[in-house]
Amino acid sequence: MKNVGFIGCGNMASAMISGIVKSNLYEKTNIIASNTSLEKLEIVKEEYGIKTTSSNKEVAKFADVLFLAVKPNKYETVIKEIKTYVKENVIIISIAPGITMDSIKNTFDRDIKVVRTMPNTPCLIGEGMVAITLDDKMTEEEKNQILSIFKSFGEYVLIDENYMDIVPGISGSSPAYVYMFIEALADGAVKEGLGRDIAYKMAAQAVKGAAGMVLETGKHPGKLKDEVCSPGGTTIEAVYSLEKNNLRYAVMEAVEVCTKKTRNLSK
Repeated sequence: MKNVGFIGCGNMASAMISGIVKSNLYEKTNIIASNTSLEKLEIVKEEYGIKTTSSNKEVAKFADVLFLAVKPNKYETVIKEIKTYVKENVIIISIAPGITMDSIKNTFDRDIKVVRTMPNTPCLIGEGMVAITLDDKMTEEEKNQILSIFKSFGEYVLIDENYMDIVPGISGSSPAYVYMFIEALADGAVKEGLGRDIAYKMAAQAVKGAAGMVLETGKHPGKLKDEVCSPGGTTIEAVYSLEKNNLRYAVMEAVEVCTKKTRNLSK
């Protein structure tokens, strides 16, 4: 697959374009993006050195792999605009919550190859997490080529499409929760007299290191938590306060309402 196209180049698309460019997986001349904002196109062209255009049809004609990086409510309009211009064997990649593979095929009016994904913004620094559902119509070579794209900006998991609506709550949207947690940790330290720059660095590195411990050791998060909590110590006192203030409930409810919102988008 020689050419990759993005219809829409907002924050998520820009993050993925950055990962692809940095990985040298494709030449910059083989990547194109469209957007309604000429200012945004200029920024993307200058920052990543790829082709840009205001024409979605031009992207559709160019791309062998075509990312639909627009809001869910724009999918039907965009697909109807480009469906007669896409290549015969194009692979459509959806990054929108709530939009099913069948609904995309139906709008294209043919059994087009579709990959449904849900990435997150840490793709920008090569630390993304992407859930992927591959189309059964794809060859093994095509599947490997698509997975290599996503591997270029982070990690991925293959899941059944039935579970895709859960992904925004735990992965797609969750960086926002983590940023709030880091901010709250830093605010607590600032309240006690620590400088804000130092507080942000320490809080962010602590979160990064803790996440790395879960991924690298394979230990249950509860076990890792217990290893930090000495009997009668400072950590268990803080954990008690978090439990008393329903931290777990608040996070679980955030995942629940995010999932509910995503499911509503598909109705």
